[in-house]
Amino acid sequence: MPLQPPGRPRLRLAPLLALLLLAGPARPISFQLPGKARKCLREEIHRDTLVTGEYEIGAPPGSSSGPSANLKITDSAGHILYAKEDATKGKFAFTTEDYDMFEACFESKLPVGTGRMPDQLVILDMKHGVEAKNYEEIAKVEKLKPLEVELRRLEDLSESIVNDFAYMKKREEEMRDTNESTNTRVLYFSIFSMCCLIGLATWQVFYLRRFFKAKKLIE
Repeated sequence: MPLQPPGRPRLRLAPLLALLLLAGPARPISFQLPGKARKCLREEIHRDTLVTGEYEIGAPPGSSSGPSANLKITDSAGHILYAKEDATKGKFAFTTEDYDMFEACFESKLPVGTGRMPDQLVILDMKHGVEAKNYEEIAKVEKLKPLEVELRRLEDLSESIVNDFAYMKKREEEMRDTNESTNTRVLYFSIFSMCCLIGLATWQVFYLRRFFKAKKLIE
């Protein structure tokens, strides 16, 4: 067994390899957009998160007209974060203010004086968080070495994973509190229902007893 020099920490490669696998580049999404159709993509994103994206809309082969579609990105409140009419190719970027559901919608436009528009090919590459950061620019500005850049990327990735787990723990606590509150309300409602049933049964017994006495069926 090879000896390790004293005072030098041993590198744990397994966590680093796991982080590298998780940090793999995301693949763009592609789909067909029929004429006069509207397709939307939704994603939940944390607050204070940088979101970047690139899109390209291509006309189908053999089409006499170019691509024609509108792009609009909104949050759950309907606030427009990015909008582009007659979009063909471009980029967008914004920073979220709160945890929310964000929606990117592509709406096909039918050119005037033409028949049914063939399906258009839409390619969307949307990134957020660590994936959205341009580490090449960060390396140029801060004059970092390649290894330092990779360590910075792993640090940001690990921080993002920790924040995700913290958010999941918070949601779990909120769900547990909601379940406990619901169970307490159900318990109180059950006790109230039982009291009502016992009271109704008692009243019914006395009422029937008075009725039978009035009819002289019982003494």
